[in-house]
Amino acid sequence: MNQRRILGLLLVINLMLGGCVAINNPNGTGPSNEDMTFDQMVQTDFNRTVTIAMRDNLDSLKVLAEKLYRRNPNQWRKTTAENIEEAIKRSNTAIDSRTPPGALRGLSDIQILSVSLDPTYPGDRVAAFVYGLADTIIRAHNGKTRFYVTDSIDAQHVFNAARNVEIAAWLLATRKDKHNQPLLLANEIGPDGANLSFEREFGQIIGRLDLIANLLDENLRRVGINYVQGLLFFNFLPVR
Repeated sequence: MNQRRILGLLLVINLMLGGCVAINNPNGTGPSNEDMTFDQMVQTDFNRTVTIAMRDNLDSLKVLAEKLYRRNPNQWRKTTAENIEEAIKRSNTAIDSRTPPGALRGLSDIQILSVSLDPTYPGDRVAAFVYGLADTIIRAHNGKTRFYVTDSIDAQHVFNAARNVEIAAWLLATRKDKHNQPLLLANEIGPDGANLSFEREFGQIIGRLDLIANLLDENLRRVGINYVQGLLFFNFLPVR
C-alpha cells in the first residue's frame, strides 16, 4: 500500500469517527451508546454487544450501591467517608479500578460475596457486596470489560455468573443477623407501597448475562453454519 492510499484510508477513518454521533440518553429515555473510538475498528458486532452489556451491568451495580447505601446508611458510616456521596464514589472507583475493599485484599469474586453476606462481617457490607458481584461478572468474562476479535469467552462461565447473581439477590433478601434483622435492607413491601427497584436491577443484570451466554453458544454454532452455507451457495472469496 503506497503513501497516498494510507493517507486516504486515514482520512476515511477520521471522517467516520468524526461523523458518527453517539445516541446518549442519560435519563433512560432511549438507547445509550458510545462515541466512536479507534479501538472499535478491531471489534466485531458481537464484541460490541458484549462490551455494551458489560458496561450496562457495571452501571447497574453502581445504581445498586447507591440504593443500598441510601437504605443502609449505617454501612457507609463504618468507613472514613465523610458523607454518602463520597462512599458511593469510592465504591464506583473500586469497581472501575478492580480494587477490592482493604480488609478483603487477597480475596476475589464469590469469596468476597460470601464474606459480605456473613453475619459476623464487621465491615462495609455494601462496598463488599457490590464489589464481589462486579468481580464475579468480570472474571466470568476472562477479566475484561472491553472485547476484541482476539478475545474468547466461555459461555458456561457467563451462565454461572448469572446464577451467582441470582443466588446473591436471594441471600440479600433472606439472610439475617443474630437479632433476626436483614443484613442489608433492600426491597420493601408495605402498606404505603412497594419498592422493588433492587429486584429490577438484579433482573436486568441476570437477563444480560443469560443473553450473552446464549449468544456465545450461538456465535460458535453460526461459524460452522456460515461455512457450510458458503459451500452450498458457492460464495467465492474475492481475489482482487
